[in-house]
Amino acid sequence: MQTSSFSTVSVIGLGYIGLPTAAMFASRKVKVIGVDINEHAVRTINQGKIHIVEPELDMIVHAAVTEGFLRATTTVEAADAFLIAVPTPFKGNHEPDLSYVRAAAESIAPVLQPGNIVVLESTSPVGTTEQMVEWLAACRPDLRFPREGESVVDINVAYCPERVLPGQVVRELVENDRIIGGLTRACSDRAMELYRVFVSGDLLVTNARTAEMGKLTENAYRDVNIAFANELSMICERIGVDVWELIRLANHHPRVNVLQPGCGVGGHCIAVDPWFIVDKTPDEARLIRVAREVNDHKPEWVLGKVRKAIAACKGEGRQEQDLKIAVFGLAFKPNIDDLRESPALHISSALAASTSASLMFVEPNIEKPLPHPLESYGLCSVDDAVQVADITVLLVAHREFYSVPEKLRRGTRLIDAVGVSTKR
Repeated sequence: MQTSSFSTVSVIGLGYIGLPTAAMFASRKVKVIGVDINEHAVRTINQGKIHIVEPELDMIVHAAVTEGFLRATTTVEAADAFLIAVPTPFKGNHEPDLSYVRAAAESIAPVLQPGNIVVLESTSPVGTTEQMVEWLAACRPDLRFPREGESVVDINVAYCPERVLPGQVVRELVENDRIIGGLTRACSDRAMELYRVFVSGDLLVTNARTAEMGKLTENAYRDVNIAFANELSMICERIGVDVWELIRLANHHPRVNVLQPGCGVGGHCIAVDPWFIVDKTPDEARLIRVAREVNDHKPEWVLGKVRKAIAACKGEGRQEQDLKIAVFGLAFKPNIDDLRESPALHISSALAASTSASLMFVEPNIEKPLPHPLESYGLCSVDDAVQVADITVLLVAHREFYSVPEKLRRGTRLIDAVGVSTKR
């Protein structure tokens, strides 16, 4: 990596993207100030530990803190570059909630100095980077920002979305290509210099709006393809076809690659970002909207299968309150601890609210107490759950679950929403 002119970088938001990004800069001997409103996260990081699960990240953070290149705080401080990596959820009728971005922008505004660069990394609706400039300019009228008609600026501004896979974030932050969307060419050049500190992949320059839409396009593409697989699974259930065998056979076609169905779509990106496109262009984004609706419906479909299994047990003369249901998986995808927008968590919460059966939850990637409304439940081991379950519900294909189908007691009803039984 080349030498840069950035001696101090501030990362606003120390979650699943912000902390790894801060760690990457710090691993290149750049002083990093990480800022977060979560005091527990700040304390944990300053102890050289991490508050999330991500392979290899713990070692990098420990080394960075020990060597003095990474420090966390709840207060924004001056720096050469500011990266904003805060949540961008939606509210109401799937309308984007930019309050976190605005709060982050307004928090850094007082310490901005001429020559600084501000980069928004949060996945955002098209036009958010320009809106962020307006928020910054309102706080700092003494500084010149990249706006129409402004030929000379004091603060460079760019948009650079993350595009990493949970579980492989450390490697992909370094190796993946990045889209750099500066508000001017000079802003893009400055942002390229910043990211070249640790990125070995290509840096692809465009404007901010195209970069914003690029991130949304990547996730909408994934969402549409997942929706096809999920809809196919529901069709196959209706007509008596094994969807897993069907997909395996169809994928032998040289130009077909059907994804695997699941119990829905979760995570901080794919389950949220397509709505940003729909919100902006509701008349045009018809396919994207329908894909979201298909994927949002899938948890209810899975719940219906569980309720049918309960009804079948009751049809045998058993009482619902005497049944034991084992739910395998709460994370939004295999082999991680991330519960954000998790369809498995939604299904589990709905079950807890609607059945008198005894529920057992198995999630090997989580040690902390379960979130609301499951906080009164403990976590079970795989073996303990399979020994007593009357109904087994497989919601996430964690590697620890591959042996579950063959361990089940005779007569146990199995609902495999993710094809675990096909993975051995």
